[in-house]
Amino acid sequence: MTKLVVAKFGGSAIGPNGVSIPEIIQRITNLKQDSKVIAVFSAPLTLDNGKKRSLTDVMLEQGRNAENGVTPSLDIIKSTYEKILELVDDENKGKCENVIEQNLEKAKKALDEAFESKEFVDEVRSRALAFSGEILMSHVMNYILRSNKIKAETVDFEDWPIITDNNIESTNFLTSESRTKMDKTAELVEQNEVVTIGGFIGKTVDNVTTTYERGGSDRTAADLGILFHKSYETSIDFEKDSAVVSADPKIVESGLREVHQLSYNEARLAGMFGMKILDPIAIKEIVENGVDMPITVTNMKNPDKITTIKRILDEQKGHPIKIVTGKENCAIFRIETNSIQKLLTSLDKDKRYSEFVILSPFTKDGIEFSRILFLDGDYVKRNEKYLLGFDSLATITYNRGVITLIGDEMWRVQQVASRTSAKIGEAGLNILNMDAQEETSRIIIVVEDTKDNIRKAISAIHQEISEINFI
Repeated sequence: MTKLVVAKFGGSAIGPNGVSIPEIIQRITNLKQDSKVIAVFSAPLTLDNGKKRSLTDVMLEQGRNAENGVTPSLDIIKSTYEKILELVDDENKGKCENVIEQNLEKAKKALDEAFESKEFVDEVRSRALAFSGEILMSHVMNYILRSNKIKAETVDFEDWPIITDNNIESTNFLTSESRTKMDKTAELVEQNEVVTIGGFIGKTVDNVTTTYERGGSDRTAADLGILFHKSYETSIDFEKDSAVVSADPKIVESGLREVHQLSYNEARLAGMFGMKILDPIAIKEIVENGVDMPITVTNMKNPDKITTIKRILDEQKGHPIKIVTGKENCAIFRIETNSIQKLLTSLDKDKRYSEFVILSPFTKDGIEFSRILFLDGDYVKRNEKYLLGFDSLATITYNRGVITLIGDEMWRVQQVASRTSAKIGEAGLNILNMDAQEETSRIIIVVEDTKDNIRKAISAIHQEISEINFI
């Protein structure tokens, strides 16, 4: 069976004004030696007053301007693509200029509609983001690849294979509907070395433009893997500035361990609890669709350094605690246990929301209460009325932070719970809740989310576990 690599390049991989695109070309050149390649692109970065910004954030800012009656501008976005255009050769430059102009005109039209209505929401927002960011970048990269003598083609939005539900701004992938729309993309893959496509963007069966939540390009890569895994020997490759290490390098500066393998479960948990490995919903969708395909996280600048993510891992050696991570801005929702099942069913079926974990229940005055740890406090604030509708006496506590230890075989570490809790105490932090269960592959420690509590706790715990030696 022919090999197919779905390679995702995020904004950081592209770099400000496309500075890292030559490295992307080299990576794609290497990948296509023995595989077909679908290259998924996020919106590029720009430099704004000397600071890196995603064009997604630039467009969101212009959308807010439109809502507030301030005339929006595409100047920053145009200047970014003008710089990237310098990577296109003379043969392809005219066509690339035209596609930039056409897509930015669509983005401008969306902003004009927002300015007129004073609303930057739903499909207007989705179209503005799509045609200024991911979709446009996939077209530009197509011409850059052609300029480097690579046989490439891009997926037009009219032939989009990612079909979603009607939740416009935080949409959900529909597998069966997408299979009926993938023929053109499959034809392009068959006929070319590389096919480019924008991440993050979907469309409904009625051709309404939709977006995943931020980080959704990871989901696009996973969705394409799901669609193509029966036709090709398919794998997914996330190209980043580093493979996976045992903690966030921005928090822990020394003693980091390279993580060579993660299970689907470990990768999903790490993403949920703050490690920017990949969107945990991408893993969830792969599992829900019964697909088993290898995923790699590759250091784009040093491709020999990779982390492999698999459903079932090889025999494990080394430290069983793979990752120490943390999440700020969490909330705890307390509800009577006899009311929780309806809420959980609704979160799954109606909201398609899964960024939470259920903590151990407790009993008070003879009544059992369940606790749901939501990993996005802002989501809870936006949906308070909905959540409290399941139990008017339920309570919500905000300003909670979570430190999480992750490893499917963490049970091999003796006294890990007591050692880590003691270390947090030594760091001057008060543990508000600790949830450790062998079957969950993780230990959760809840603290107050103030000042630099989470960073201090991650550093303290990582240092403690690094002193435990395993062969």
